[in-house]
Amino acid sequence: MNEPWLNRPLVVLDTNVVLDLFHFQDPLVRALRSALDAGRLRAAVSEATFDEWQRVLTYRYFGLTPAQQHQRVAQYRECCDCFVPPAVSGVPKCRDPDDQKFLDLAAGLQRPLVSKDRAVLRLKRRPGRLPCIFTPAEAARWLAGLA
Repeated sequence: MNEPWLNRPLVVLDTNVVLDLFHFQDPLVRALRSALDAGRLRAAVSEATFDEWQRVLTYRYFGLTPAQQHQRVAQYRECCDCFVPPAVSGVPKCRDPDDQKFLDLAAGLQRPLVSKDRAVLRLKRRPGRLPCIFTPAEAARWLAGLA
């Protein structure tokens, strides 16, 4: 089995981080965006996590036209690999049920989860089957260490 994602780092990105990457273009995630654009990093998504990304882009708050929504969906899709999350027991439960799908995917793939969400970040020290949870700044330092 020669899966291309095995040859490069793979992370799970929560929706707020993806918004920072592809909508707000936040300088704090520039290292992640550069690695994604260069193909040195791939984002792992499931159908549920990618659907959330598409749904969030339709929120009136962002004021995006359908064409702009389509552009952001396409940009993110280019750097993603889609997985059916393997069932894993022992994954800590998040206070926010909307975030659980990201935790389950990261745990199932044994890949880092990059998040800014306080409810998710609180789980960093909890016992369970999570490989690791990074803030965007921690993920940038992790990426720098891989180079």
